[in-house]
Amino acid sequence: MPFPPPRSQDLHQRFEELKVAAGYALEEVVASANEAGWGAREVLAALVEAAHSLEDANSADPDPADDPPIGDAVREQIGHGEQFD
Repeated sequence: MPFPPPRSQDLHQRFEELKVAAGYALEEVVASANEAGWGAREVLAALVEAAHSLEDANSADPDPADDPPIGDAVREQIGHGEQFD
């Protein structure tokens, strides 16, 4: 589900708009999971845990798009005395 763009520059209003949009998206996720046989409470608990995990990952690395690709990191190590099993 695509999110609508913010209509306001006011931080409080933006948060309220986003909360409504996120609520609609979560209702769709819960409904889809219910159709697959999951209970609403277990879906919501899993979503909360997943949100906490994403929050932790974002705190550790707020912009992962700036990280070098893994392939480049491996190439940088070649020839620098690293030993591999």
